[in-house]
Amino acid sequence: MIHPLADVQSKNIGENTSIWQFCVVLPGAEIGRNCNICSHCFIENEVKIGNNVTIKNGVSLYDGITIEDNVFIGPNAAFCNDKYPKSKNKDFTLGKILIKQGASIGANATILPGVVIGENALIAAGAIITKDVAPNEKVIGKK
Repeated sequence: MIHPLADVQSKNIGENTSIWQFCVVLPGAEIGRNCNICSHCFIENEVKIGNNVTIKNGVSLYDGITIEDNVFIGPNAAFCNDKYPKSKNKDFTLGKILIKQGASIGANATILPGVVIGENALIAAGAIITKDVAPNEKVIGKK
């Protein structure tokens, strides 16, 4: 289901995926089956989302982010793909993020570029992730 008020430009959307109102999905994005993309989300071209993923309201996913199957992303979680952001930066280096299967990321968590969040890891609401998170690890606060 794609809500009529969503701007979905990608043809790579799996079966039974719901994309709600006021979302923008750029043409190169890939979204798997049985996903729920809640309202006010932005998904850029070089983003891959697996199956059975829930992305709550207000999440922006920029180029270089891969989300594996069965991941939960809470409202307003922030993902950064540039360590040194600057307007019109000619020296921009894409910092990729990989979120492994079964991981959960709480509301308002911030994930900095260049990290891997391991399988079934739990990132608490408001946490700041600057380094890799091991499988099954729970992170509260800053890592």
